[in-house]
Amino acid sequence: MRFERRHAWLFLAIALWNVVTYANFASNLVSAWQGGEDRAVGYWVAHTVLIVVNTLIAIVLARLAWRILRHPSPVSA
Repeated sequence: MRFERRHAWLFLAIALWNVVTYANFASNLVSAWQGGEDRAVGYWVAHTVLIVVNTLIAIVLARLAWRILRHPSPVSA
């Protein structure tokens, strides 16, 4: 598959969306923790893993988009 600039912009938009939404989610999770919300440990672990995984996805997509935008010709995957 060949990636073009339009794909790069889509990847960047998705990466930005992940960062913004999961930063908000992380903030809410920290506030709940500090507020003493009574939840099982699995709740905190599962949601923390979700935040980390989606942040890693955002990093991968942003790096791929950056690579596509740096090269003038289409990049093959």
